Amino acid sequence: MLQQFPAVSLASWNPSQRGVCLGIVEHKWPHLQALRSSSLRRKVGHKKNLTYGSTTLVTFCYGSRRPAQRFNSNKKETRNGQNVDLPPVLPKKQKKPYPIPLKTIQQNARADKKLAEMGIEKPLEPPKNGLLVPDLVPVAYEVLDAWKILIRGVTLLLHVVPVHACSECSEVHVAQNVHAIQNCHGQTSAKRRSFHSWVKGSINDILLPIESYHMYDPFGLRIKHETRFYYDRIPALVELCIQAGVDLPDYPSRRRTEPVRIIGKKVIDRGGLVEEPQRLLSLDSTSQMTDLDTHRAFERYPNPPTEQEVPQIAQETIRAYEKVRWGVTKLMKKYTVKACGYCSEVHVGPWGHNVKLCGEFKHQWRDGKHGWQDATVDEVFPPNYVWHVQDPKGPPLRSALKRFYGKAPAVVELCMQVGAQIPDRYKPMMRLDIVIPESDEAFLVA
Repeated sequence: MLQQFPAVSLASWNPSQRGVCLGIVEHKWPHLQALRSSSLRRKVGHKKNLTYGSTTLVTFCYGSRRPAQRFNSNKKETRNGQNVDLPPVLPKKQKKPYPIPLKTIQQNARADKKLAEMGIEKPLEPPKNGLLVPDLVPVAYEVLDAWKILIRGVTLLLHVVPVHACSECSEVHVAQNVHAIQNCHGQTSAKRRSFHSWVKGSINDILLPIESYHMYDPFGLRIKHETRFYYDRIPALVELCIQAGVDLPDYPSRRRTEPVRIIGKKVIDRGGLVEEPQRLLSLDSTSQMTDLDTHRAFERYPNPPTEQEVPQIAQETIRAYEKVRWGVTKLMKKYTVKACGYCSEVHVGPWGHNVKLCGEFKHQWRDGKHGWQDATVDEVFPPNYVWHVQDPKGPPLRSALKRFYGKAPAVVELCMQVGAQIPDRYKPMMRLDIVIPESDEAFLVA
């Protein structure tokens, strides 16, 4: 027998009757009604009443107001600075994420389009309008000087510390002995059970060569596929410094006195097209340019350093590495650098070139053209992470214990093994506080 009673009163119900009772009971707590933030909680309860040998099932549905838990936004978050994982490796069959949110890019495009429809010029500040930023000219010279010291230091340290590189993939290892971690993804890795095919490494395995086209006028005509051989390829870092104000006789750059005028995406006044002047080659300029490239660096520094000079060279190299990374980060906040969203191509300038040499994911749909987007610092000056070895002369690293190993940039690992002091920001990713267990104890670690 089912009976339903009003919510206001249940006193008229006789518990001696058999059946199920459905009712709503409201509890009022006056001292909680004054709270501003509260949450309503509902609960369904069942109660059995034993009356005169009969069982009666009573179902109550009641609600209560209780204060909700607040999140204390003023409380500082305690972040553990140990054992920081590296950024994940992006799959090659996907486009790289945009450094700037897509909504921000779309909003800026709409604003530029609205100004173009109204016939208003796009407001540009240096260096977006082709003029130099005077405050960044000394920074560009500092970056170029630190880049020379970095090339020299890495070349000298390679005479002391052996570097191994895989001939099938991009893996690099800095230690006396090669590691035995099975993470090779080369073409013939299946025959080798994912073991690496090690060869002797070079400076290009430590400092990855990222090159770009040098343009006398970055705001001039775009580089076409047919005219790509008319332009020289130099390190992208050097090209960035040239456009930021560094004067090199071998690679001149146009210095504007009047700003570039742009409406929407159309350049209405670039000050005319100026032909590139003839290069003034000299012995000093040629030697200066060779110091800015890693090509044939071993021929420039063929003699290994002495044992007393190695720690000092390592410390100067790590300082130069930090100086270059700091300078590139500061320059890229003002000067535009484009990178392909599918491959490693980089172009320094307001817009990318039209050379059809992209062979990555779905390049047929783009006719071989690059998918340009804003570049990051790691794309212009890549760190090239390698496994950190706590004992360079110890046993090789194994696949069973790879979750206990850390990683570090190749330059940092190279300098650390010869006695350089490592900056604090690299220590969490190197996992220096982890004691590597034996292979038999690895399965017992939680």
